[in-house]
Amino acid sequence: MTAGAPAQRGVPLWQLLCPVTDIVAGVLAGQSYAVLADRVAPPLRAGAQALSFTVLRGWGRARALRGLLAPGTPPPLVDALLCSALALLWEGTSYPAHTVVDQCVRCARSRRATQHQAGFVNACLRQFLRRREALQSQTEEVETACWNHPQWWIDLLRQDWPQHWQALLHASVRPAPMVLRRNRRRIDQPSFLASLQALGIDAHPAGDAAVVLDAHQPVVGLPGFGKGWFSVQDLGAQRAIPLLLQGDFHPRRVLDACAAPGGKTTHLLEWLDAEVMALDIDPQRCARVRDNLDRLGLHATVLCADALDPTAWWNGQPFDAIMLDAPCTGSGVVRRHPDIPWLKRLQDVQTLSQVQACLLDALWPLLRPGGRLLYATCSVFRAEGSDRIDAFVATHPDACPMPAPGHWLPGVPSSMQSWGDDMAALNDAPWGHDGFFYAVLRKVAQGAGA
Repeated sequence: MTAGAPAQRGVPLWQLLCPVTDIVAGVLAGQSYAVLADRVAPPLRAGAQALSFTVLRGWGRARALRGLLAPGTPPPLVDALLCSALALLWEGTSYPAHTVVDQCVRCARSRRATQHQAGFVNACLRQFLRRREALQSQTEEVETACWNHPQWWIDLLRQDWPQHWQALLHASVRPAPMVLRRNRRRIDQPSFLASLQALGIDAHPAGDAAVVLDAHQPVVGLPGFGKGWFSVQDLGAQRAIPLLLQGDFHPRRVLDACAAPGGKTTHLLEWLDAEVMALDIDPQRCARVRDNLDRLGLHATVLCADALDPTAWWNGQPFDAIMLDAPCTGSGVVRRHPDIPWLKRLQDVQTLSQVQACLLDALWPLLRPGGRLLYATCSVFRAEGSDRIDAFVATHPDACPMPAPGHWLPGVPSSMQSWGDDMAALNDAPWGHDGFFYAVLRKVAQGAGA
C-alpha cells in the first residue's frame, strides 16, 4: 500500500488542502496535474503534491466511501475536498484523524465555493470515523474501490493480461523510487556512488549506469547535477538505448522523434558519437531538451516540428536509426503520475493508438535499408504496444522485428525472464520499474530476406 503523505512543517493542513482540492477537482475535469501543480504557490507546492498523490492513489476507495456517506454528488470542489479527506483518513498520515477533520472543515469555511457546505463536510467525516469499520467493509464489494482505478481501466487490463492484471494494479498504486542514470562521459560508477555516500544519501547500483536512491531528493542538491554527472530516468526507460544498439550497431545519423525531455537523445550521445536530430512539436519542450543537452555537455540538433509531417523538415537524407517514443496513455507510469487513471478515458486508448500508427507510417520511409527503428511507449495496454506493432509489420513487408522485450510489466517478475538475466533481475528488485513496450524493427531491402 502507499505510504501516507507527510506533514509539511510550518504549514497548517487546511492551507495545503485548498490547493489539493483544486488539483483533484481539476484532474477529474480533464486538466493535467503538471499544469495544475504549477499554479500552486511555491511554499505550498511540495506539501500539496505529497497530499494530492496520496489522495489520487486512493481515489477509487474515497469516492466509494463518499457514495455511502452522501449518495447525491456534491458540487465538484466540495466533492474533491470531502473525498480528499476520506482518502487521507483511510490511508493514514502524520496528521491525527481529528486534525484531518478539523482542518478539512476549516478549509471548507475559508473558501466561498465551499463555505456553505462546511457543516455537510463535517457531518460526513465524523460519521465515517464513527462507522469506519462497517463502511470500509462495504467498499470491499466495489471493484473500483478495491483497486483504486476506474472500471474501464480494470476491465482493459483484465482483458489484456488475464494472468497479471491484479499485479499491475497493485504496482500502480505503489510510489516509484528516484532513479538516476549516470553520464558515462563525465564520471564512473564507483566515484558517483561515493559522492552520494559522502552526503549521507543511500543509493544502490542497478547495472553499470543506473543508481536507485532509497529516498527522493531535490535533484539540484545531488552531487554533480550542475556538472552533468547524471540524469533522472526510470530503470525501464534506461533499456531503450541498449536495445537499439544491440549487436554492436553504431548508427551515424539518428532521429529522435517526439524527443522531449531528451532522455533518449542524451542517453544515446552518452554511449556513442552520432549526428542526432531531436524533434518535438512543442517549443517549450524543445527548450527542455536543449537545457538537458547543455547540462550534460552533449550536442544534438533540436528542431521544433511535427513528426507527422516530414515534408516540412526532412532534407531527404535517410537516417540510420529512428527512435519513436510515441504519445500514449502513460498507463505504465501511474506510480509516478497517479492522476493518469482519473485523467484518461477509454476512448483515449483508441485515439492515441491511431496517432501511433500515423507516426510509424510517416517516419518509416525516412529510415535507410539496414537501419533500425526503436518503437517505445510507456503503456501496458496492448493496443499501444504489441497490437500496434503487429499491425504495422503485417502491412510493411520490409519491417523485420528484432529481439526486444515487448511489454515490460511492472510488478510481474516473470515478464522479463525470456529477455535475459540482467533485465529479469531488475524486474525482481524491490524497487521495480515502470511499465513499457519496446519493439525494434530493422528495415530490409524490398525483395530481401529477413
